[in-house]
Amino acid sequence: MSHLHALKPLPLVAAVAAAVFLAGCGAVKPRPLTHDEVATRVKNDQQAMYKDQEPVNGPITLSEAMARALKYNLDYRLKLMETALSRGLLDVSELDMLPKLMTDAGYRWRSNDSGGTSIGIQDRIVSLRPSTSEERVHYLADATLSWDVLDFGLSYYRAKQQADDVNVTDERRRKVLQNIVQDVRDAYWRALGAQRLLGESQQLAEGIQAALEKSREAERAGVLPPVEGLEYQRALLDAMTLVNQKRQEMEFARRELAALMNLAPGTRFELADASEAPLSQVPGDLDQLEQLALEQRPELREEDYKTRIDAIETKKQIAALFPNLNLFGGVGHDSNKYLYNESWAQGGVSMSMNLFRLAGIPAIRRTNDARMKVDDARRMALSMAVLTQVRVSVERYKLAVYDHRLAEATAQVDQRLASVAKAGSGNQLTSELETLRTQARSMVSRFQEASSYAAAQSAYGRVLNSVGIDLMPEQVAGSDVATLSKAIQDSLVGGEKQVFSQIADGVQVERPLRFSVSGLPAKVEGDTVRGALAHLMTGNHVTLGDGADGLSMALRFSSAAGRTSTRAQWDMTVQDAAGKPLLERSYLSFVPNEVTTRSVAALAEAAALSIMADIRRLTAAPETADTAKP
Repeated sequence: MSHLHALKPLPLVAAVAAAVFLAGCGAVKPRPLTHDEVATRVKNDQQAMYKDQEPVNGPITLSEAMARALKYNLDYRLKLMETALSRGLLDVSELDMLPKLMTDAGYRWRSNDSGGTSIGIQDRIVSLRPSTSEERVHYLADATLSWDVLDFGLSYYRAKQQADDVNVTDERRRKVLQNIVQDVRDAYWRALGAQRLLGESQQLAEGIQAALEKSREAERAGVLPPVEGLEYQRALLDAMTLVNQKRQEMEFARRELAALMNLAPGTRFELADASEAPLSQVPGDLDQLEQLALEQRPELREEDYKTRIDAIETKKQIAALFPNLNLFGGVGHDSNKYLYNESWAQGGVSMSMNLFRLAGIPAIRRTNDARMKVDDARRMALSMAVLTQVRVSVERYKLAVYDHRLAEATAQVDQRLASVAKAGSGNQLTSELETLRTQARSMVSRFQEASSYAAAQSAYGRVLNSVGIDLMPEQVAGSDVATLSKAIQDSLVGGEKQVFSQIADGVQVERPLRFSVSGLPAKVEGDTVRGALAHLMTGNHVTLGDGADGLSMALRFSSAAGRTSTRAQWDMTVQDAAGKPLLERSYLSFVPNEVTTRSVAALAEAAALSIMADIRRLTAAPETADTAKP
């Protein structure tokens, strides 16, 4: 009866198990994502991408753009997470070296008694009646502490490999950081050039559009021959096409910069219109740069860590050949009342060894030697590529500096041509069209000048990148954008001094300039002339204003009428704050006999442009300014 009573729960248990099994069969089927699920995921991702970002509260400097990129750029965030993950794996691998403490607890039930009988070995006669020493229901528990010496050794080597893998991940993070800084520098200067010239290019586009309408009207009215009118229209359209191409090329950089800073689409921001720093001298000691590159490039350091990992792999494989020694000890308990001792302690030691693995020693040695040779060959090839990159980057910077100087000179000439053409133009349509053509060419030259400066800054950054200079300090006091920006600015100065004797991104101090205009004819509007000069100065990165160490510039106009034209002259004098003359120049030209505000203002622009290089040098910081000699 007791056996039948014990078997009663079995049908119920079997029925429940069968129902669960049958219910699970065929229940899992492919289920595509719904539109709502995808939309929810997109919404959450968009919120997470721009979460907890500091708003843009003012013009963005280069160092602030770098700070925002390094703090909010998703690629760099990913590398930081990978570094944190690698450090977490190191912590886990260190735990593998600890002894193992295994605990076990359980409950046992059976439907009948366990037990048995004994028979004689020789006569096969049953010597004991059926008996049991185990309860049908009892609880048991044990705890065993074991330490495997071989497993400890292998775990130790794995932990060392994981520690070097943390260093590899950190070097990859450095490389991403350097690439982001390079991309920000490139996009920033191109975007700043577009920002400076956008307003002028828009005014020029409107002027060209109005001139096109005038030329078409003149063509329809018969004032201009059809061929001449179409040639002027084609010339204006070609000029405007060039301006648009340059403008669009540089405006795209603004979108790139916003993406690097991880700004949300549609975020309005303005770049700080700082004066262009003078470009550094081309580095001359290439041997020193090559030595720095071989020591600091993240890729080569990564290879060094990989070599260490492979060397540890050799030791790990050799250690696996040693005998395995296992030590263990623990306590146990069983609630079985038939036991004589329900609680006990136990311990032991065991040793094992796979003798067949000894036959693999020659193969292990050959494999490890081949691995080390491959590491050396890969590092050598990468070192040669690094040295090539250093020399190529320096040469590119040298050519970029030359191109910028050429573009700067071309822009100055084209600006002067545009000013002279404007000064000598009359009211005739052909004269106005020619003036617009020269203005368009001048605008293209200014875009080219800004583009060449951005290219020079990009080449400058590539030199730093090829050497492996870190532009992010190891320790930063805070994580806000302002603190990061200040730390990056200081790091820029310190890091670049290792490569360039004159850094390009140092804080530039300039003396402000104020100017005065005198001698204007009665019919000429002085405010218009001064406004044109102020616009020209600021467009050429000259700071206007008063200051204790500021400069003053006096421009005096004089003219003498002739039979067909008027001889016009601007006398210019630049003085320091103490009244000491630093520069005296005169600019002579001819304008129509009917002197107008437009012609005088244009001639004033041409005169100022003729000494613009000297003005920019004189307004440099007092400790670096060179006095221009007439």
